Amino acid sequence: MAWPQGIILVVAGFLLGSIPVGFIVAKAKGVDIRAIGSGNIGATNVWRALGWSWGVAVLAADILKGLVPTLAAVLLTRGQPQAPGFAPSGAAWLAMATGLSAVLGHTITPWLRFKGGKGVATGLGALLALFQLWAWIPFAVFLAGMGLSRMVSLGSILAGISVAVISFSVPALRPYWPFGLLAALLVVYTHRANIARILSGSENRLGRPRG
Repeated sequence: MAWPQGIILVVAGFLLGSIPVGFIVAKAKGVDIRAIGSGNIGATNVWRALGWSWGVAVLAADILKGLVPTLAAVLLTRGQPQAPGFAPSGAAWLAMATGLSAVLGHTITPWLRFKGGKGVATGLGALLALFQLWAWIPFAVFLAGMGLSRMVSLGSILAGISVAVISFSVPALRPYWPFGLLAALLVVYTHRANIARILSGSENRLGRPRG
């Protein structure tokens, strides 16, 4: 694929990722999601503010924001030669750049003064396109972490770290190690306030009213 088409894919990924679905849905219901709960525009805060059905709808939309452009990049570069081991091919770099741009679009959306969500759901969409069936491992880690701790944030952090681990561990995924590493670092960075609350014992838990 020629570089102009590649740039278009990356930019399209950012623009699609930047659509603040949670904010739009809440606004349509007369709610400013940024002034409620954690102030985050993601599915978890929408769930708390508007109920589970709207939370699931926003979750699905945020996943698609990462899945659609990344899968497009994967399919459009199918058949190009793959580099062995840890050396990403040009096709792998393009797919990773498209996925990461979608995540960045969500986390620093220009439509909300560059303040967006934490990028976990959008990152999961990109992960599904890149890792395919292996993406269920981080998802299982998320469910286990959240279930045991009743903290969505801790489940998300553990899942993000697991993405980096399996990208280095699974031979078929090693060309995507830059995505795995950057995704893990981004998840930890966007959850830095949650990490502080987890360490202090004040992080919000599922089923417990926010104090």
